[in-house]
Amino acid sequence: MSTDPDQLRTQVAALLADLPEPDSAGDLADCDIDTVAARLEEAHDLLVQALAAVEKG
Repeated sequence: MSTDPDQLRTQVAALLADLPEPDSAGDLADCDIDTVAARLEEAHDLLVQALAAVEKG
């Protein structure tokens, strides 16, 4: 697991790239909430794993 901040930012940005912006209510209403939740969960898991790797090291 990489703990490089720039790499983590890139990975999180890639996971969230095609999600609608929170301030665009029209786009948010049209999207699948399960897809949004899954992407947010993936980003969260990535950050938790990186934190765990830093704590071990």
